[in-house]
Amino acid sequence: MKTRAPKIFHRGSILMGGLALLCALVLPAQADKDPKAAAPGQDWTYKKYLKAFHKSGRETGLTASEFARVQARREAYLNDIRRYLNRKFGWANPRVMKAFEDLPREYFHYEYQDKSDFCKTAYEYPPRTWALGWGSALSDYEGQAYMAQLANPKPTDTVLEIGTGSGFNISLLSHMVKDAYSIEIIKPLGGAVSHIFKPLGLKNVHTRVGDGYYGWKEVKGGFDIIMFTCVAQFVPPDLFTQLKPGGRIIIPIGQPFKHNQVLYVYRMDSRKRVHSKKYIPVYFIPMKGTMGAQAVQMGINVQGLKKALRPKDGAAPAPAPPGK
Repeated sequence: MKTRAPKIFHRGSILMGGLALLCALVLPAQADKDPKAAAPGQDWTYKKYLKAFHKSGRETGLTASEFARVQARREAYLNDIRRYLNRKFGWANPRVMKAFEDLPREYFHYEYQDKSDFCKTAYEYPPRTWALGWGSALSDYEGQAYMAQLANPKPTDTVLEIGTGSGFNISLLSHMVKDAYSIEIIKPLGGAVSHIFKPLGLKNVHTRVGDGYYGWKEVKGGFDIIMFTCVAQFVPPDLFTQLKPGGRIIIPIGQPFKHNQVLYVYRMDSRKRVHSKKYIPVYFIPMKGTMGAQAVQMGINVQGLKKALRPKDGAAPAPAPPGK
């Protein structure tokens, strides 16, 4: 549910861009002849890439030589993420790094509205957001790494994502948790993306099209992590009721299309008391659906909504947004 936008997070040194380019230039001459150049750390080949892409219901124009050049940039990409996390947190979570290493980012670089891939840009530097169609986008990888490490997912966790987008973020989390759920409000995007997980062997990812404002009530026991990939004006009340004691909600709070958005983490303690903390400035497109109507009813000025809309019947009253 994110859109093509200015950079979300602070970027690393331009030196990494030169390193990525150097890796591409020194590609072995065999690349055009050998389509089986595997990605670092996993058995991912051009043949498997094509097969998975086809099974997902999409087509790609990436050639064998282009695939090999993309793979050659992966090491620089992983090094950039590691340096970024070290700079922001003082360390890079090995489980987060392993998830990035195992997940082929090029598989998710696809524009669903135009039905065209942009796989060649998968490990670009500096990192940026990429349009997916219908106003949605794939976030930059540094931002995704930051939110993943902030969430601190455990192997026994159940996670819910609000805003499936390209499917990369929930796939990343699925490598680190027991079960991963994701809701996308844009029907054609959510429907198409729902087919990309099984070809990668991701059996613990569950998606559906709907309004994330109400969460996923059918999941018994609730969630250890709820992560928003869109900006909201407050945390929807239903999501607090679906959060386990000890759980956390990672959510951008702020005005749509404004640069005053801030990443918050809400934590629920063992007594079900909620504690919040501000982290870094971010930039996401607004959460669609009920959120906008509820915010306007509360008197919050939401760009593009000039009058209060009647909320869905039975919706709980919205709480006040967190203080600055």
